[in-house]
Amino acid sequence: MPETLRVLVVEDDPITSEAHAAYVGRVDGFEIAGIARTGHEAIRMLRDAREGRIASIDLILLDVNLPDTTGIELCRSMRAASIEIDVIAVTAVRDAAVVRSAVALGIVQYLIKPFSFAVFAEKLAAYRAFHARVSSARVTDQQQVDASFAALRTSSVGDLPKGLTAETLDRVRAAVNEAPSHAMSAAELAAALELSRVTARRYLEHLADSGVVERASRYGTPGRPEVEYRRR
Repeated sequence: MPETLRVLVVEDDPITSEAHAAYVGRVDGFEIAGIARTGHEAIRMLRDAREGRIASIDLILLDVNLPDTTGIELCRSMRAASIEIDVIAVTAVRDAAVVRSAVALGIVQYLIKPFSFAVFAEKLAAYRAFHARVSSARVTDQQQVDASFAALRTSSVGDLPKGLTAETLDRVRAAVNEAPSHAMSAAELAAALELSRVTARRYLEHLADSGVVERASRYGTPGRPEVEYRRR
């Protein structure tokens, strides 16, 4: 069974932190480890996890602006304390200097607010692929190293084909996730979201090409087998 990654949300705004926690709960393979609303609280939870007083933490979703510090300074404190947990910055800050500092500190993703669930899920899926590739004791060759870093750059939502929108893509993914057995045909999706069948198929095909869902043949109906799209 694939490893479940435990996520600490570090965000001072209660509504935003709960929203991010809810997003984490919707992504397969991730679960919430806790919510910290200050840098001090985050460091305390990370030390407790390292020393076994609470369950482990595998990933941090970190706001850059916190009431008692900045996300950048928190990362520096973590590294100084030998806390080597991966971090995804989740912030409205667009300052290039902050981005450079994030890269220098090894922050693996930088997610700019506001964003849809689809964008959030793509970032976590990319991180999960990266984590799986680097979890082995050693890398075998340059190709494996390159593939590991390429996994972090994968995003099927950032550059959508013409005519597709992130908002509708979010609704399509949610519809597939909530469908019985997590599979839908283009006709079923079109009826559920009041889209044309052609439009529904375009969104499903985009998700399939991006590796988010997989195509399968649905048998049991007269005529040619119908194509269904199933959540991976």
